[in-house]
Amino acid sequence: MYEERASRLPGAVLWTNTPEGPGAGRVLPDGCMDLLWKDGRLLVAGPDTRAYVTPGDGGTWTGIRFYPGTAPAFLGLPAHELRDRRVDLAELWPASEVRRLRDRVAAAVDPVTALEDVALERAADAEPPDPLLRRVVAALDSGRPVAATADELRLGARQLHRRCLGAFGYGPKTLARILRMQRALDLARRGVPYADAAARAGFADQAHLARDVKELAGVPLGELLGRRGG
Repeated sequence: MYEERASRLPGAVLWTNTPEGPGAGRVLPDGCMDLLWKDGRLLVAGPDTRAYVTPGDGGTWTGIRFYPGTAPAFLGLPAHELRDRRVDLAELWPASEVRRLRDRVAAAVDPVTALEDVALERAADAEPPDPLLRRVVAALDSGRPVAATADELRLGARQLHRRCLGAFGYGPKTLARILRMQRALDLARRGVPYADAAARAGFADQAHLARDVKELAGVPLGELLGRRGG
């Protein structure tokens, strides 16, 4: 069972996931990065360009999902270094600090709140995320073309690409494609027919949506959503 709630950290989401049965899970790319807690370990989920298939080993996962572009300030390194990776936090931060945080989360009554407290404290000591990054996300998520977004933000194409690599882990075209898929899936999950969801999300047609879902999610659209047809 998956549950989530808004965090006190702006734009972040707190979540827990306890699989209801055996078998691997599938985490879709969403432009975000997460700090994870599982079986006494603190891990970082980097930005995905393809679906990440989780091992079906049972147990509860807990995490805080950062708003797109904000995790690098928390972690202290650019997002592209963690692209398509799951990394133990001890590989990124001093081992003594990670041990202290691990003991703190393990002793907490609610691990997800403990993770949130860690993120809030770290954010208070870090440089705030560049506000321009939120404008990038908002523009691309509204369906604005990458070139138009760069022009509106008064950035050259190369400069926008470089800043996106550091903040999101990949360039603006990949980010726009991922956000577009997520928009369409959100509509489809709410019962909007596939063809309508594709059009409203900015795809050329339903076939275009199906191709992107197969490439980014790794399974056909109907299989991903557990239903057939439109």
